[in-house]
Amino acid sequence: MSAAAPQSADLSEIPTDALIKEMQRRLECLNKPEKRLVLIGPPGSGKGTQSPMIKNDNCLCHLATGDMLRAAVANKTPLGLEAKKAMDAGALVSDDIVVGLIAEATKKPECRTGFVLDGFPRNVTQAEKLNDMLAQRGQSIDKVLNFTVPDAILVERVTGRLVHPASGRSYHEKFSPPKVAGVDDLTGEPLVKRKDDNAETLKRRLAEFHAQTAPVVSFYGEKVVHIKADKPQETVAEQVRSALS
Repeated sequence: MSAAAPQSADLSEIPTDALIKEMQRRLECLNKPEKRLVLIGPPGSGKGTQSPMIKNDNCLCHLATGDMLRAAVANKTPLGLEAKKAMDAGALVSDDIVVGLIAEATKKPECRTGFVLDGFPRNVTQAEKLNDMLAQRGQSIDKVLNFTVPDAILVERVTGRLVHPASGRSYHEKFSPPKVAGVDDLTGEPLVKRKDDNAETLKRRLAEFHAQTAPVVSFYGEKVVHIKADKPQETVAEQVRSALS
């Protein structure tokens, strides 16, 4: 029996101006230079807030290793099965598996002009493995954006954070509240607080982050641009655009 033909999307329900805008965006993407970016920053530094802008402005795919890992396990891919075996045994998922997931993801059409990598590498060993994988393709990381925020500000940011689980959109009870309390602006679905978003857990994670990540910043050297991420969102966005221009 032959495989069923893939269903085509019904474009008749999409407004014409939205279709034209998307076509223009795709045409512009054809002329965008390739970029392979790494975002470094502690929890609550605003990487997730800036990622959609970075992705859309530069026509990149956004790779969050945690999301990729969960998807691979759920889809029972070969690497996902390996990861699940480690997780079931109470072990950490190996760097080789994570780099393998990144290698697979970056072959997808949406990653044709490059990617923005969020949440990896966390240490120098991972950075070296990532470099080796890219070098086999004749590629390398082009720029590293290091989001810096004083720890005291991060505690306030993180403990008030709200997340839309399906999309990853993030809000804040004080700094960036949703239009209607407790629900996502676009879907109306409920927002949640991550269980790790509390002061005690954050302070432990910050200590680990500083110990592991400072050497990664040194590893990338001149490719690193320091972003003062304790500023208003638009000011941070201007810094990011300037760094990538």
